[in-house]
Amino acid sequence: MISRIDLRGDALPEGPALRDLLPRADFDVQAALEKVRPICEDVHHRGDAALIDFAEKFDGVRLESVRVPAQALADALAGLDADVRAALEESIRRARLVHRAQRRTAHTTQVVPGGAVTEKWVPVERVGLYAPGGRSVYPSSVIMNAVPAQEAGVESIALASPPQADFGGLPHPTILAACALLGVDEVYAAGGATAVAMFAYGTESCPPANMVTGPGNIWVAAAKRYFTGRIGIDTEAGPTEIAILADDTADPAHVAADLISQAEHDPLAAAVLVTDSPDLADAVEKELEPQVAATKHVDDRIRPALAGRQSAIVLVDGVEEGLKVVDAYGAEHLEIQTADATAVADRVRNAGAIFIGPWAPVSLGDYAAGSNHVLPTGGCACHSSGLSVQSFLRGIHIVDYTKDALAEVAHHVVTLAEAEDLPAHGAAVKARFGWKVPEGK
Repeated sequence: MISRIDLRGDALPEGPALRDLLPRADFDVQAALEKVRPICEDVHHRGDAALIDFAEKFDGVRLESVRVPAQALADALAGLDADVRAALEESIRRARLVHRAQRRTAHTTQVVPGGAVTEKWVPVERVGLYAPGGRSVYPSSVIMNAVPAQEAGVESIALASPPQADFGGLPHPTILAACALLGVDEVYAAGGATAVAMFAYGTESCPPANMVTGPGNIWVAAAKRYFTGRIGIDTEAGPTEIAILADDTADPAHVAADLISQAEHDPLAAAVLVTDSPDLADAVEKELEPQVAATKHVDDRIRPALAGRQSAIVLVDGVEEGLKVVDAYGAEHLEIQTADATAVADRVRNAGAIFIGPWAPVSLGDYAAGSNHVLPTGGCACHSSGLSVQSFLRGIHIVDYTKDALAEVAHHVVTLAEAEDLPAHGAAVKARFGWKVPEGK
């Protein structure tokens, strides 16, 4: 069901050479880019009419309006199962606790007497959020995108999710109910690249956004790449990933269950176990079969994901080598199930989120840990972070110098300007002192 990669015995290679040995899904955003280009440009030129036509083509439903009526949001919340509502409310509460603590305040540095630089944090003015609606329904993604945007102080927040033929062309009612709980009342029935194009260009019903965030399929990722420079994005999210670094102290039933939990997302989902224990590897393989057989989405998602080239059990000589492997892999979700897991986790450099020990499965982070589950994939955790309040803020430096403070450093400014052969830069300083540069200190 799942392949093995044996990295024991020889010294592990460094950097890219090690990354090339590790499993990864095929996810060619560049190839998809050419297919989404005409879709995005059609939305640019025809606006809502294009969105309606694409909804009929891709989602099998003819919309009367792209904007979701306010009454539909209220009805969805009124019809929400009480237990689901309680779970969503608790997820929102915990996410707010964590993300509220990420708020940043302005800070002033007095560089010299009379010379100060203040960094202030300004939220993005308008954000478009995307909640997928393909194989599953993701109200949790509504929470994970909306809460940090709200806590950052974004004034205008809109959300798009694919129209569903089963619900009269509206997004899934649980998505709508989550929006209502969060106070997000601007919602659109638009999916995939068309939703990103709607936010990037704007249409008759939807003003353009400054930024688009949220997970999605390869078409969403390609559209984000297409609009890079026009709008801000969080990340080009690829198939979901779990990596588990485990030794012989790990419970194989837990490890198998956690691998399966990510495999049920998508046939391209990655499930990777890195271990120095052949006995654990054998036990996990034995656990996979009955656990897979007992769950849902087996043949269309879980088995293809576990058997795919993106999933494997990686054998290493020790936890030290295992750390090198998981750092090279840069997993979206990384579980540490080893002896002294906290200390081992503290040494990890590259991961979207780290889950420590047997009682912090990735599923907890997906819904109710308080952490954010919109995380970098495809090894991007080596250079990028997950979604946070910071994602929606811009740091702006405010420079405030008096005449004396400028005079003190003027000769250095002029010297550097001339060293770069940019004399007009120096002249802008000289002009303030009658073209005679103060000697400074």
